[in-house]
Amino acid sequence: MNHKDRMLTGLPYKAWLDGLSEERMENKKKIYEYNLLRPEEEEKMDQLIRGIFGKTGENVHIEQPFHCDYGKNIEVGKFFYANYNCVILDVGKVTIGDYVMFAPNVSIYTAGHPIHPDSRNSGYEYGIPITIGDNVWIGGNVVINPGVTIGNNVVIGAGSIVTKNIPDNVIAVGNPCKVVREITEDDRKYYFKDKEFDVQDYL
Repeated sequence: MNHKDRMLTGLPYKAWLDGLSEERMENKKKIYEYNLLRPEEEEKMDQLIRGIFGKTGENVHIEQPFHCDYGKNIEVGKFFYANYNCVILDVGKVTIGDYVMFAPNVSIYTAGHPIHPDSRNSGYEYGIPITIGDNVWIGGNVVINPGVTIGNNVVIGAGSIVTKNIPDNVIAVGNPCKVVREITEDDRKYYFKDKEFDVQDYL
C-alpha cells in the first residue's frame, strides 16, 4: 500500500508522500474560496460544500469559517448544521447522520500522533474514523478524539472532550466526557432546564 492507502485504512502513514500534500492543497483552495463568500451567496456556498464533502444529504449548512483537511473523507446526512469555527481533521473517515447540529468551535480530530517522542519524531501519524449518529447536538467548544462513536439522540455538553464511545439517548458532558443521564420522554416538554414550552407546534 502507498501512504494514501495506509492513511485511509488507519495504518501509520507519512502525510507528505504519495500525493497527500497536493490533495490537501487542492482542498485548502476550495475552503479558502468557501470562507470568503459573501453571506448572501448561499447557493454558491451550498454548491461548494457539496463539492468539498464526500457525501451530503439535503439541507446542509456550515457557517464560515470552516476548515478540514481533505473534505472528501466527510459524509453528512440531511439537515446538518455547523456553527462558526468548525474544524474537521478528516484524515480518517468522518460519518455524520441526519439532523445533527454543531454549536460554535466544534473540533473533530480523526488525526493523531504516537505517544513516544521517538515514534512521533519519525513523521508517522494516523487517522482513526469518527462516527456521529442521528439527532445529535454537539455543544460549543467540544473536541471529539480519534476512534469515537457517538450514538443516536445524544447531547454532548459544551466544553466536553470526547475520548470514548457514547451510547444512544443520553446527555454526556465533561473532560473526559461521561454520561450523566438518559434522555427521557419527560424531556420533550422542556426547552431549557425547567422551562416548559408555551407553544404546541414543537411536537
